[in-house]
Parts: sequence; structure tokens; C-alpha cells
Amino acid sequence: MTTPPAPQPRNPLHGVTLEAMLTALVAAYGWEGLGERIALRCFTSDPSIASSLKFLRKTPWAREKVESLYLFMLRETRRQGSR
Repeated sequence: MTTPPAPQPRNPLHGVTLEAMLTALVAAYGWEGLGERIALRCFTSDPSIASSLKFLRKTPWAREKVESLYLFMLRETRRQGSR
């Protein structure tokens, strides 16, 4: 019997799917803005959520870039909200 994973209240990525991150980034920056921030063909050439997810799931370094940009976006949103 396995124990459930411990809660991670300090980890903003805990429980957030890659699809949810990508959807939020596209909503915030659009495909063009996302392609400018992270130079990946899946964001610049005929982009879609499905094709981008397929690539990001196979490519750990690209996924890390998306996660980093997502965390940056969260920090910026919080910073603007506290003004």
C-alpha cells in the first residue's frame, strides 16, 4: 500500500497540469508573445495546445522553460495585484 503524496503548500506548481500552465500562458501572452518569450517552433509555427503538449511532454528542457515562464507570470500577477 502506498501513502498519498504529502501536500506541498509552498510549491506553486503542485497540482497544476502542463495543459493548465500552457492555457494560462496563451491567455496571458497569446501564441505570438509566447513564441517571443520561448523560441520553440511549437509556439510559432501553426501552434495548438495539443501539438505543444505533445512536444513538451517529450522534451524536459522545454517543459522547464514553460514552467519558469509560468512562475514568472504568477509572480508578476501577484505583484500587480498588491499595488
